[in-house]
Amino acid sequence: MKVPHSTRGARHAPSPHRPKAQVAPPPLSASLERGDPHRGPSSGTPRARTEHRGHRTGLSKHPHARRALTASLTRLGTDHVDLYQLHISDAGPERAAELRDVCEGFVREGLVRAYAWSTDDPARAAVFAEGEHCTAVQHAINMLQDAPDMIALCEESNLASVNRSPLAMGLLGGKRQAPSQAGDIRSRPPAWLQGFGDGSGADPEWLARVDALKDVLTSGGRTLAQGALAWLWARSPRTIPIPGFRSVAQAEQNAGALEKGPLTAEQMADVERILGR
Repeated sequence: MKVPHSTRGARHAPSPHRPKAQVAPPPLSASLERGDPHRGPSSGTPRARTEHRGHRTGLSKHPHARRALTASLTRLGTDHVDLYQLHISDAGPERAAELRDVCEGFVREGLVRAYAWSTDDPARAAVFAEGEHCTAVQHAINMLQDAPDMIALCEESNLASVNRSPLAMGLLGGKRQAPSQAGDIRSRPPAWLQGFGDGSGADPEWLARVDALKDVLTSGGRTLAQGALAWLWARSPRTIPIPGFRSVAQAEQNAGALEKGPLTAEQMADVERILGR
């Protein structure tokens, strides 16, 4: 989904707290996850720098990071990644600091321009934010599940807020029936996935909240999903929602939200009043 110009600029704005590296908006993104079976070529791979300002970067301690990155570059058919994301959300602070330094090493080699962590824990995200080229954090947020502490961190640390689950796994897109496809995560929701109870369908309480918000969200000719995206853009200039889609029509609907723009301050106040926050 295309990002509004104002949102793109926000992630590079000067910070009164700590300057950040200036990087281009990320058209290509890759990730570092557990158990990536892909390995890069055995020759021609740039060697890791293990020394920086007298300290080890940790590259030699985490060879999987290089294998995962090399495999991503091969699959994407490019020589660098604009935004490299760590998807081990529960990594401890010490390990996260080591992986942050690994990513800084990749930046110096020209393999990565910037990096981020996909985590819902602001304390963990703050560890990555100490890195010069950490420019974003991916986290869950939508109008039913606000994330004020994470938004505060992004604004203070000059990070882009990449919004996972901006439509609350379909609830804010009008999905009401039980998951019908095998393997749908909503059919066996993990502890972190709220709003779907035992997997038999959406929680009635959550559906009632969506119904109560419809008039606000669909104002100005918006669809329900467009209103949910408009809430995120009004929530903070740092937000970059990444809504999913299963059809061309849904993708066009998501992109069409840009024409409507963010909710107004009055509409945002109405949402808070309706939700009792």
